[in-house]
Amino acid sequence: MTLCILSITILSCRNRCCLCSAINEDNARFCLLAGLILLYLLCGAAVFSALERPSELRARLLWDQQLANFTLSHRVSLGALHALLRQYEEANGAGIRVDALRPRWDFSGAFYFVGTVVSTIGFGMNTPATIPGKIFLIFYGLIGCAATILFFNLFLERIITMLAYIMRWCHERRMRRSGLGAVSGAEEPRSEEDSLEGWKPSVYYVMLILGVASVLIACSASSLYCSMEDWSYMDSLYFCFVAFSTIGFGDLVSSQREHYEAQEAYRLGNCLFILMGVCCIYSLFNVISIIIKQTLNWILARLACPGRRCPCSCPKRGLLPTGRHRYTDASVETVCDSETDAGAGVDGVAGGRRLSGEMISVNDFTASNKVSLALLQKQLCETAQQGPRQSHVPRHNGFSGGVGAFAIMNNRLQETSVDR
Repeated sequence: MTLCILSITILSCRNRCCLCSAINEDNARFCLLAGLILLYLLCGAAVFSALERPSELRARLLWDQQLANFTLSHRVSLGALHALLRQYEEANGAGIRVDALRPRWDFSGAFYFVGTVVSTIGFGMNTPATIPGKIFLIFYGLIGCAATILFFNLFLERIITMLAYIMRWCHERRMRRSGLGAVSGAEEPRSEEDSLEGWKPSVYYVMLILGVASVLIACSASSLYCSMEDWSYMDSLYFCFVAFSTIGFGDLVSSQREHYEAQEAYRLGNCLFILMGVCCIYSLFNVISIIIKQTLNWILARLACPGRRCPCSCPKRGLLPTGRHRYTDASVETVCDSETDAGAGVDGVAGGRRLSGEMISVNDFTASNKVSLALLQKQLCETAQQGPRQSHVPRHNGFSGGVGAFAIMNNRLQETSVDR
């Protein structure tokens, strides 16, 4: 009867706990991120609409005026002019421009095209126009994009490892200068090794280094594009971000003219800048995603019950038939009596006593009847506060067991360490 009363009381306590304890943490994080992304999209749409809509209306009004003036001055019907413009749009899709540009489908142009395909940049300045070309692109992009994503992940793994090694070396030198890791005699190497055993670089320092590297690459590439493409420096920076982040709008595309000064050197430098920029920005995005995930964990922790404590009053005194006990922060700290101590030896616990923190199941309780009811009460209370026990290894900070870039950076940074 006492067991039934305890179970009913704890179940009602658990039902009144926060919603976050009833939903899986990963699902809660996913739903929260989806909601925040939707809010982010709405805010971005409002900002861009306010910034760009007036310019679009002015451009449309100016274009209508130019069409009207052209038809009047050249005595051309508006319908015939529209037909000519539609034909030009079709030619534009095939790579035909008013100004002379480099050939689209010679070997160098095709190589530039496949580079934008496998890197997922997709500028759109030229696209396959034939049915066989479109079919080949589907299968070519399927394998090429997957291989390139793998390359980016392997690059991320190596850049994180290299940065961690460099930062650990700097940290070790700083400790040696300050004298924190040094002791006299033969114990000095072992002491330094122990002091650095659990050290890992912070994600914020890695983000700073990758951010500085990305800015340096973008600024250097922008200087090159300013001189070779006759773009403004702001347009060059804009192109660098759009290209390096693989957004690839296609309004500005480098290396498209028919002729440049030092053409081969410029095309080689352009490819190298884009490759380095894409790798650095990809790594930077993944490091920033760790900070975003930390923020989501913090929000979930703030939304959850403070300290994951049950707001209701869990059963306390008067429900325990035997044993001495005391309560601290809604948890039971049990001191077993002599009968429980004797039964603990049967379970093989060292010293003949069962630890108060050891958890048992209801089946063990009903089968052996040698364990105090206080342990069962503690188990039920902790289950109501923290959810059911998991048979697998617990996940720390929500990064263990991740996939993709999260799996690569797992336990390599302070914020993704399993010891955190």
